[in-house]
Amino acid sequence: MVDQKQKRWARMLAFLKNKYRLVILNDSTFGEKFSLRLSPWGLIIAIAFITIVMTTIVISFVAFTPLREYIPGYGTVAERQQILDLTQKSDSIEQELEARDSYMKNILNVLNEKHEVKSDKPKKDTTGKYSKVNVNPSSNDVEFRKDYENNKNTGIAAISNPRLKGISDLVFYTPVKGIVISSFNLSEDHFGTDIVTKADEIVKSTLDGTVVFTGFSAQDGYVIQVQHSNNLTSIYKHNAELLKKTGERLKSGEAIAVVGNTGEKSKGPHLHFELWYNGIPINPQDCVAF
Repeated sequence: MVDQKQKRWARMLAFLKNKYRLVILNDSTFGEKFSLRLSPWGLIIAIAFITIVMTTIVISFVAFTPLREYIPGYGTVAERQQILDLTQKSDSIEQELEARDSYMKNILNVLNEKHEVKSDKPKKDTTGKYSKVNVNPSSNDVEFRKDYENNKNTGIAAISNPRLKGISDLVFYTPVKGIVISSFNLSEDHFGTDIVTKADEIVKSTLDGTVVFTGFSAQDGYVIQVQHSNNLTSIYKHNAELLKKTGERLKSGEAIAVVGNTGEKSKGPHLHFELWYNGIPINPQDCVAF
């Protein structure tokens, strides 16, 4: 049995290694037109090589050219871009809804004189970058507060707008000293004032009030909102670090954040400052001397 198997394999190998000639003849004259000398083993190798090359070419065309769009199951580039845009929009809408729900809950707690027990704390600086920032009031701040307590008008912007008659007696503290690079403009949906100042400058509360919202959004970065008397709200955006938590009560001029460059709308370190009176945005420059 073993000898027969060995003889069979020997005959098979001999067949594969034997050379054969493929000849193409003219049917009329029987003249030789083309001849090719090959073996079955060489033919098998040639067919396998051609198959590998053709498979590689087809896969490359499908993977790296628009031809894949005509294959069932493959989506177009436009469809994938649309899916990505819709996913980003849905994430942004979800964040906005969560922020709005948190804001409304905090407003109700403030109106009911309650402190929110379970509130989302702003992210803390774990690197220690702002640990050495001085948040204590300066001598100028102390003098301003004394003037404020004595009902003096040092450093106060005169409020001449008739719409702001209900808050004309308030003394607004300047959140940061700097250069105004973009002013209030309702036609461009710019509801505040952008102030450029030096890096790591402390942001201060413009009036006495209560923190009703602290959080982060993709567009505005770290945001803190303070509710004041007379249905007045101040908003501070693009901060690098938040120094207060939701529910904390503040005094005018108290440190609440650090100027930063967070959020997609920010093009550099600055503070975006908004004032809302009776649910309507007002020009901060009508009330605050920057």
